[in-house]
Amino acid sequence: MFNILAIESSCDETAVAVTQGREVLSSVIASQVDEHKLYGGVVPEIASRRHIEAISGLTEQALKEAGCGPEEIGAVAVTYAPGLIGALLVGVNFAKAFGFGQGIPLIPVHHLRSHIAANYIAAEELEPPFLALVVSGGHSHIVDVAGYTDFKVIGRTRDDAAGECFDKTARAMGLPYPGGVYLDKTASKDRNRYSLPKPSVDGSVYDFSFSGLKTAVVNLLHNSAQKGEPVDIPALCAGVRGTVCDLLLDHTLRAAAALRRDRIVLAGGVSANSELRARFETACAGRGYKLYLPPVHLCGDNAAMVGVQGYYEYLAGRRAGANLNAYATRSIETG
Repeated sequence: MFNILAIESSCDETAVAVTQGREVLSSVIASQVDEHKLYGGVVPEIASRRHIEAISGLTEQALKEAGCGPEEIGAVAVTYAPGLIGALLVGVNFAKAFGFGQGIPLIPVHHLRSHIAANYIAAEELEPPFLALVVSGGHSHIVDVAGYTDFKVIGRTRDDAAGECFDKTARAMGLPYPGGVYLDKTASKDRNRYSLPKPSVDGSVYDFSFSGLKTAVVNLLHNSAQKGEPVDIPALCAGVRGTVCDLLLDHTLRAAAALRRDRIVLAGGVSANSELRARFETACAGRGYKLYLPPVHLCGDNAAMVGVQGYYEYLAGRRAGANLNAYATRSIETG
């Protein structure tokens, strides 16, 4: 077993960790939420600049907290796709420089694979095969995980991701950034106050579509404003949250039944949503499925999950050279 230095910079969190197998020796994160809150969303150029400013100091901090020096690192793992291209490049280039300087292997890691791997940190007994629902601001995927590096996409969003739908509807309702978090906190128990659509994709029973729901909410708000009618924001939040959870739960459970998977894993930032977690717990218990939920602090972007997935990528023989590039989009299947 050896130490892995892990780096994550795909969006607006700069994160560095030191891991050993599934064990997390240190994990530090520099969040940019307060700065991007001023603009109502992530500004890519600002994100890239802040990564540049933070990554070196965070690496020193992660090594110090892990109680090891650079010479005790056996490999460096880095998120190289998908994400904001400028932000990714900061992490990729720093990782390449560190790896070259220490003469150690460089391991490229797919961001969504990392989110799934967050569950390995919390559940020592978890191992493939299982079905994973990966939901975040930019992604909504149902993935059949046959092995640690063997992934098959069963369903995906055709337009907006679930987290994107939460964020954009929350912003339309005047809630602060990050919208999905405040939508969850604001929602009342009156989810049926407003009639909202449940979009589907013809011919693709496991795929998602959330843009129609987002548009319906925006239109409802505009029409109410034009008529001078008040909107019950907590009830509308509850309606949006409940509708998204309905779709995520329904598609995932149908996929699990079809594939005969009795273990389900949730991953990604939206897996911190309180209703989604509660609904999956109830549904899985009723069907005799084993459910794995990452701790809330591991739902968002972090480098610990990159290090753990990087370990399995290393065991599978995956390496990168000095020509490693970053990619804004990349299939989880190809890694």
